[in-house]
Amino acid sequence: MAYETILYEVRDRICTVTLNRPDKLNAWTRQMHLDLKEAMQTAGADRDVRVIILTGAGRGFCAGADMGGLQAIGAGAAAGPDRTSSVSHALPGASELADFRMTYSYFPAIPKFIVAAINGPAAGLGFVIPLYADLRFAAESAVFTTAFAQRGLIAEHGVSWLLPRLVGLPAALDLLCSARKFRAAEALSLGLVSRVIPDDKLIEETRAYARLMADTVSPRSVAVMKRQLWEAQFQSLAEATVQANHEMELSFRTADFKEGVTHFLEKRAARFTGS
Repeated sequence: MAYETILYEVRDRICTVTLNRPDKLNAWTRQMHLDLKEAMQTAGADRDVRVIILTGAGRGFCAGADMGGLQAIGAGAAAGPDRTSSVSHALPGASELADFRMTYSYFPAIPKFIVAAINGPAAGLGFVIPLYADLRFAAESAVFTTAFAQRGLIAEHGVSWLLPRLVGLPAALDLLCSARKFRAAEALSLGLVSRVIPDDKLIEETRAYARLMADTVSPRSVAVMKRQLWEAQFQSLAEATVQANHEMELSFRTADFKEGVTHFLEKRAARFTGS
């Protein structure tokens, strides 16, 4: 399927979604929002997709909201309230929590593992979007800034909930209130990203990680564990344990559980089906 502002490719059971406005450092527009959401739902429902990679075309990941749109809002155009997303029904295996069905918080409701490959500047909304991914890798040249305070804005789109969980409250206050720029090495030290990779190796190494998941682990297990971990942010230990016990009983009845045991005993590569 063709999109206006993104590229969509499925190869080796890996879906790569690329923000594609390179002449504008992939600045965010309403159309990009719609394209990305549709692409993520499509990949989430595709049984041939095991992992999703999100990256940017050209030398940037996403420079934040397109200035044309911000100028229009500043001139009096209504921005509109934050509404529930177009993920109107939960995909099989996905979280059904309302928290993961808002305009930008829907990544946790996609039952596939999402890796953000941050290939360059990530600012404002372009900083927030990859926080909703399940893992973040950064190119050595990547530069980050929350930017909101420099535009007279606030901690948008759930970042006040997400960022402290990744980097801690003091660091989140620093990054949000100063809006200072920081580089990939600091992002790694803060725990914001999991790896820093040479620019020319970013996609190659991200795909290698995605291939490991696509080829060696149960897609059903990944979908369930992703849901468990995101939902656990709202649960007590007792609630998380009850849910885990229930999910364990269900897993014993699956083809993937049988295959997990069989391929280990037979000392061969796994052939998981997700069922």
